[in-house]
Amino acid sequence: MEVVPAWAPAVGFTILPHAGGFLGRNITKREIPTWYETLQKPSWRPPNWVFAPVWGTLYTSMGYGSYLVWKELGGFNEKSVVPLGLYAGNLALNWAWTPIFFGAHQMGWGLVTLLLTTGAATATTASWYNINKTAAYLMVPYLAWLSLASALNYRIWKDNCNKK
Repeated sequence: MEVVPAWAPAVGFTILPHAGGFLGRNITKREIPTWYETLQKPSWRPPNWVFAPVWGTLYTSMGYGSYLVWKELGGFNEKSVVPLGLYAGNLALNWAWTPIFFGAHQMGWGLVTLLLTTGAATATTASWYNINKTAAYLMVPYLAWLSLASALNYRIWKDNCNKK
């Protein structure tokens, strides 16, 4: 019987959030030159090339944070249901944004999804704080970026509400 190497859970948890990013990448790559570039965007919007490395860093950070919580609580068990369940909900909402905003061109629903994601990420961070402070601190840049993303989504929605 083969034993899972000690490093495998850390790598798995750290890589997991990237799955949604990879799935959404094709939608984004298709829609940026055809739809997104036609939209009016605020002058303070980061350039397109910034988004992939930022999301890659944030996904890695929150993924490793989830590993720290999982490890601290002794794996998947009754104690980990709420903190890791909140995290799973946050990830599901995060991953849903790309098909909603870019795929369906639903800017308003994209904003709703981002606000729900921010709420889930905030609840996740709060639940992690008393379990592993490092894990909670690893979520702070993500919360900051979600604030920027929400403001950007709002501005794009308001400035382009007449476009489909």
